[in-house]
Amino acid sequence: MTVESTAARKPRRSSTKRVSAKKPQRSEPELVQLLTPEGERVEHPDYSIDLTPDELLGLYRDMVLTRRFDAEATSLQRQGELGLWASLLGQEAAQIGSGRALRDDDYVFPTYREHGVAWCRGVDPTNLLGMFRGVNHGGWDPSTNNFHLYTIVIGSQTLHATGYAMGVAKDGADSAVVAYFGDGASSQGDVAESFTFSAVYNAPVVFFCQNNQWAISEPTERQTRVPLYQRAQGFGFPGVRVDGNDVLACLAVTRDALERARRGEGPTLVEAFTYRMGAHTTSDDPTKYRADEEREAWEAKDPILRMRTYLEKAGLADASFFEELETESESLGRRVREAVRAMPDPDQMAIFENVYADGHALVDEERAQFAAYQASFAESVEGK
Repeated sequence: MTVESTAARKPRRSSTKRVSAKKPQRSEPELVQLLTPEGERVEHPDYSIDLTPDELLGLYRDMVLTRRFDAEATSLQRQGELGLWASLLGQEAAQIGSGRALRDDDYVFPTYREHGVAWCRGVDPTNLLGMFRGVNHGGWDPSTNNFHLYTIVIGSQTLHATGYAMGVAKDGADSAVVAYFGDGASSQGDVAESFTFSAVYNAPVVFFCQNNQWAISEPTERQTRVPLYQRAQGFGFPGVRVDGNDVLACLAVTRDALERARRGEGPTLVEAFTYRMGAHTTSDDPTKYRADEEREAWEAKDPILRMRTYLEKAGLADASFFEELETESESLGRRVREAVRAMPDPDQMAIFENVYADGHALVDEERAQFAAYQASFAESVEGK
């Protein structure tokens, strides 16, 4: 009997070894940073920015006023004046930096947390609160500010932005589009589809992902095995990770991505690595899934604190500037508070308007049923 025939009669052992499912080791990705957490100005070989003193002071003012408005909205929700609120606490630099990189003719598709970007686009803060109070569906005309209405459905706005950007390209315009979304939305199929379409059609769109590291209670490492910005490589366009708590870096990186889009070079994915210092929304309790030590470590990287430190070290701002800004901040909070409490209740029958251009029998029937239902409450009160 030959050796070959003997071997053929023996059962073969699989050469595949069982490997434990260990989390892959990876080095920290490069982070574009122009302002350290200690407020020191640093340079980057690929991204630079040259701003006037007034522009630097303006960025700081934007962040401070946005945070004040956000804090007032949170307080109003706790007092029962708003049904819900999604705070941006800790993400001011990502939003103000990217928002100030935009031109007037650029178009923005936000989620429901882009209060700082809305501020940069000239949307009155009180209009943002109407939706969360339940008195309107947004309260501003998107075409006036080139700032779309807030999108509650997770990730769907990236498809809207891609389609709009494809239209911009067909029109021959040199404007760009920005789609904002979070790390949680990056797990949605809509986002993957928008990446595919934008790459194939070379759409002038910037995907701006604010990675605040928590999709409600799910940490980023449970959503992806690679840094989020690297996903762009698989779709055929560049991605970059920027320090999301550095307003200067966010401005420089977003401005570069927008210029690339305007030159006809297609989409870019910007991952702003930041941290949600508060709750996901006012219905959330982050103490149930996050350690206090983690939050405290990120509070030391506060975007507003580091910018103030830089301004003071550079001699660009004195005590009077900060005092005047504090007065303006309190005035904004008071205006927002008074405006929300003065908002009129909406017309309850308005939900049936504009559903169809020429009306519809089923809508007419539903309107009549709802009117009768509302009238029954008045009858019950009169009968007492």
